[in-house]
Amino acid sequence: MLSRPTLASLLALMALAAAGCGRAAPASDDRRSREALSQIEGRLRLAGLARPVEVLRDTWGLPHIYAQTVEDLFFAQGFVAAQDRLFQMDQWRRAGAGELAEILGPDYIARDRFARLVRYRGDMATEWSSYSPDARAIIESFTRGVNAFIRHAGDRLPIEFQLLGARPGEWKPEDCLLRLAGLLMTRNASSEIARAQLVTRLGPERTTRLLPPDPPTKLEASPAFPLDGIDHRILRDYERAIAPVRFETEVGSNNWVVDGTLSATGKPILANDPHRPVVLPSLRYLAHLVGPGWNVIGAGEPALPGLALGHNERIAFGFTIVGIDQQDIYVETTDPANPSRYRFQGAWREMRVAREKIRVKGRAEPVEVELKFTPHGPVIFEDPSRRRAFVLRWVGSEPGTAGYLGALSLARARNWTEFRAAVQRWKVPSENIAYADVDGNIGWIAAGLAPIRKNWNGLLPVPGATGEREWSGFLPTAQLPSLFNPPQHYIATANHNILPQGYPHQLGYEWTPPFRFQRIDQVLKAGKKFTVQDFQRLQHDEMSLPARELVALLRKAPPGGGPERDLLQAWDGVLSKDSAAAALYQLWQRPLNARALQAIVPPEALSLVARRMNLRMLLDHLAALPDASRNRILLESLAEVAAETSRPRWGLLHQIRFTHPLARNGEERAHFNLGPVERGGDSHTVNNTGGSGASYRQIMDLADWDRSVATSVPGQSGQPGSPHYSDLLPLWAEGRYFPLLYSRAAVEKHLREKLILEPLMP
Repeated sequence: MLSRPTLASLLALMALAAAGCGRAAPASDDRRSREALSQIEGRLRLAGLARPVEVLRDTWGLPHIYAQTVEDLFFAQGFVAAQDRLFQMDQWRRAGAGELAEILGPDYIARDRFARLVRYRGDMATEWSSYSPDARAIIESFTRGVNAFIRHAGDRLPIEFQLLGARPGEWKPEDCLLRLAGLLMTRNASSEIARAQLVTRLGPERTTRLLPPDPPTKLEASPAFPLDGIDHRILRDYERAIAPVRFETEVGSNNWVVDGTLSATGKPILANDPHRPVVLPSLRYLAHLVGPGWNVIGAGEPALPGLALGHNERIAFGFTIVGIDQQDIYVETTDPANPSRYRFQGAWREMRVAREKIRVKGRAEPVEVELKFTPHGPVIFEDPSRRRAFVLRWVGSEPGTAGYLGALSLARARNWTEFRAAVQRWKVPSENIAYADVDGNIGWIAAGLAPIRKNWNGLLPVPGATGEREWSGFLPTAQLPSLFNPPQHYIATANHNILPQGYPHQLGYEWTPPFRFQRIDQVLKAGKKFTVQDFQRLQHDEMSLPARELVALLRKAPPGGGPERDLLQAWDGVLSKDSAAAALYQLWQRPLNARALQAIVPPEALSLVARRMNLRMLLDHLAALPDASRNRILLESLAEVAAETSRPRWGLLHQIRFTHPLARNGEERAHFNLGPVERGGDSHTVNNTGGSGASYRQIMDLADWDRSVATSVPGQSGQPGSPHYSDLLPLWAEGRYFPLLYSRAAVEKHLREKLILEPLMP
């Protein structure tokens, strides 16, 4: 379900709408920020380099890094990323390593403990080799580059460190292997807990009817394994650990690719807009890496080497979350005399127990925490009264599952055969990876580590004691869904159910509603000769298919509804920021959803179902109601919203502010924050703006790489005072793109800052 803002909060947004995209900073913070800015022009001598490296930042702040050795290339990438994003990178490292309490205080102890619970603890040789044969050498070079910048900065640290009175920690290569960041996208522990609660209240059949798995399957609740007592407490620390320090998260992405028969150039065009939280600084960091065996441009995450999506000289690639179920909750039976013992196949076994110390700001002595593990995974909650320990079985315990590092192989593939081989190394997060090459081929594969559950479906928690619900390995890449040069000449994904008809294997049962995919499919199957500009428009398309569906139901209702009904029935279904009908439609959702749920869901399950029922499910339930009931819900909810709104336009109600994690008071908010920016669309339009969105977009023209374009927001630098802190925000706010320059000639034509990194000679 979409969460809807209250009318009071919407009116508050209207009052702030004229505030513009930025505010003046207090002189003291502004001066300190400028004094701490990184040197991005001229020459720097650094220990750790073998040969000179050129860093050419273009007009839009993207660093094009030219190195003569692979080691120097990734040393420079680490150094340059830290120049722009050191504070963000340090928070990412601390969150994953369980070291936030050291700078943020005791409120973060439980979060740090959980991060340590999900740390990889297996064989390191297998771990390193899983990503690429040279992954360890690349990551060692990258972290040496990060540390080189920390040493170079000395006391001239970004202003965030000054405000916190903290220093960045030194990076170890293992810091790039932390698992916490991938936990959010491996699914579906929280769904298992919610379904268990519903089954205890409603039974498996009614639960299935309300929240139907896709494809259809039974909920296998056994009287021998009671689900009572399984509730939200189990995931309390889990949810704290995956929550951003300040921001809410949603995910939802689009990608599509057409071959030359559907493009104006006769070569493929690939478009991708991976949706993640739109935050400050940006989640994504763009770069161009040029060195022996490397010439790849695109976006990655600043704390990781390489690039997760983009193109090299021969292939382009982009991804959306596919939604493989990569988590299960196991319920271990514990010994009442010793809760560190658990039952397995008729015998008591000892849990593995580790004790670690967490340093805490304001405390002289570290806090010791206890970490427990069974072969199923880390113990995330204990219920001694019922003799239960809840364990998270997830793919992050397997080697090679640090998020996005499989791209170290993917980015060097040169054809479909090499691409498929590289995909075997991509395990987390599970992604629909779209492909195109300069020879004219297009393809797609649902990539990720997919557990094999031979005798259950993973929708409910399972007992650990019997040994009857174990993973039986993982699906080989050859058995994952894929396409290569399909007869329709295009491929599109948008987090929807991508399972082919009759697909024999389990991947998952929970998908995003198909509205975005259906809209993309409508446009692509028209069969015209598409251009990069056409795909720019499609990435910003704000046609709402569910809005059209709801308005169609409204048209069938008996007379009533007044001018509000007339406005909706004359509307084209486009959620543009200037549309009053779009604003009315969005305001209508709150009472409509509430009344529909009350008619569909038993009172004892209302709160649980409301958090889990998506709009596709709700529309299906609404359409299945008797005509009189449905019409009453439609008209009464419309009358309710008509009584409290004066028809504002959608952009006044739907805005985004870029809020920095350290913007804690008025002075800091004025210095760090950006916005507000009006937005059209919502969660179900191709231009997905419902809580997350496309901070990064790419459109790759395989006929001429220099004609490829991108958007990112708000800027490449995370340092206030930098020219690249917010320079991309106006483009993004207006739906405009910048060129993703690839050839050296194009880069030099748009050169803004040139930095030469030179070896420090003894």
